[in-house]
Amino acid sequence: MKLFYFLDFMHLKKYGTPVTYDTYVKLEHGPIPSFIKNLVDTATDDIDSSMLADTIHIERPEGTDMYRVLPNRRFTEADRGYFSENELEILEQVCKRFGNKNTKYIEDASHAESSWKQTKLLDVIPYTIAANDADSVATMEDIELLSKI
Repeated sequence: MKLFYFLDFMHLKKYGTPVTYDTYVKLEHGPIPSFIKNLVDTATDDIDSSMLADTIHIERPEGTDMYRVLPNRRFTEADRGYFSENELEILEQVCKRFGNKNTKYIEDASHAESSWKQTKLLDVIPYTIAANDADSVATMEDIELLSKI
């Protein structure tokens, strides 16, 4: 879930818009995209009836409450057509930054962001808050303007 956060917020900071436009909520272990989480939760409950049945499968490592969501196939050239060049650039950056990192590392990285520091538990995280991070090229005004277009 945090990788979706980084996809959206890294794209937001560089280009002024998110990729998924999901609503993020601050939870104890970091920001969570609410619509995507609901889709995955539904798949966890009953993968065969899920909209994601042909896309992912879910494993639950023994002795843990955590789930591991895995793709059913590799990303293809045809899949690239769903994304803009800017979105693909940020997807690649997220993969490079977090691809071999564990959950704790990614959680800690999310807690270093303004969206974590400047919101309260269970708050909806406004996209404009990304402008407060030092690595943001986009301003609050840019993000607000682009969200209206």
